[in-house]
Amino acid sequence: MEFRSGDVTLHGTVTAPAGPARRRRPGIVLVHGSGPETRAKYRAEAQAMAQSGFVVLSYDKRTTGYSLTQRSYAQLAEDALAGVRLLHGRADVDPLKVGLWGFSEGGWVVSLAASRSAQVSYVVLVGASGVSPARQSAWYLENRLRHEGVAGSLLRTVSVTGTRFVSGAGLLPEANYDPLPALRRLRQPVLAIWGDDHQSPPAESAAAIEKALRDSGNTDVTLRFFPHADHKLHTSADGFQRGEQLVPGYVDTIASWVAGQGHRINDALPHQTRRSHALAPLPEYLGPAAQTAAFVLMVVSFAAHLLGELVRRLRRRPCAAGVGWTSRWLAAAGLTTLLGFLGYLGFVTITLTTGPMLGNRPIIWLVLQLLTAGTALAAVATAVGWWRVRASVSRRTNVQLGLLGLASALFLPWALFWGLATP
Repeated sequence: MEFRSGDVTLHGTVTAPAGPARRRRPGIVLVHGSGPETRAKYRAEAQAMAQSGFVVLSYDKRTTGYSLTQRSYAQLAEDALAGVRLLHGRADVDPLKVGLWGFSEGGWVVSLAASRSAQVSYVVLVGASGVSPARQSAWYLENRLRHEGVAGSLLRTVSVTGTRFVSGAGLLPEANYDPLPALRRLRQPVLAIWGDDHQSPPAESAAAIEKALRDSGNTDVTLRFFPHADHKLHTSADGFQRGEQLVPGYVDTIASWVAGQGHRINDALPHQTRRSHALAPLPEYLGPAAQTAAFVLMVVSFAAHLLGELVRRLRRRPCAAGVGWTSRWLAAAGLTTLLGFLGYLGFVTITLTTGPMLGNRPIIWLVLQLLTAGTALAAVATAVGWWRVRASVSRRTNVQLGLLGLASALFLPWALFWGLATP
């Protein structure tokens, strides 16, 4: 079926209990987590809730205005409210019991939507975060790498430094969105549920969400935690492995809570090993534009030096005494480190795996750190050698070595910033 949200047509499916309705039923709109989600990913939830007596609307997330670099929670909230209006118009739905269910990023969206409309009767948050997207993302990335057995500088590089860089580059839209103001405006009952969650900080989020609601006078808040469940409340042995089945009791909890007969005493907060931390924006001189320019300059300088050395050899010209092999090693090691780092960081961030390990350190990361040390030593040796022969070499050689020196001067602080020069 189709319904409109502003000037966008959304496509959805209504799943209802089988058989004739003797009375109007509660309605619930399912709001997606992050990414280009479709209703197919929530079929299990829709069917289970329909079997529990709900009329369920699930829909495909909009593609207009939602991408890797662009999204608006306000716009997504309007989409959710369009779904609420659709259910309000159905003869089999009780208009006094139409609510919103928001998973992960959807938790921010449904809180904002419900704060704007009295047509929303209740709010169900699943795996919701009480901190900003950037803060939650950094917490999750470190958790995931620790789960893989990783220790050392790569943890901070991926989780903190990488998240700050991505946020500054606009690749994490709404990175600094604060969910608490919308929560403070909620007047509807709220049920918040987590599993053994390692993606949104569970105890921290639960405490923040409850405090925001109660401080504004909304005392109708229920917190539930399900062991052996993942972020999406599917069965999981460790909270990371994604299961296929919904954790037992999860949908029943929602159904009984909406019916007013459920558990309304909060569960005790679970143990949370580490708290999340606020991420300060990168200063301009360390921001994506400056870093990209420096990275390109280093790559071009190292590559140009190697190309120049190749041409020199082909033309059988002599090299500058005392700096030939050190400058070649500097350029080769520096270029390999830069390109290897870019490829490996992208691989780890996308796959959330690290490759083979040596103890608690990824072997590829150790190799990159050794190359960094080799580049630094070669830079010192080249600088010393160049100083000794600077007056006796050609102007062209001095220019080549000067560019190489500039790249080296940029390389060392760059390596420190990205954790390649720290344990």
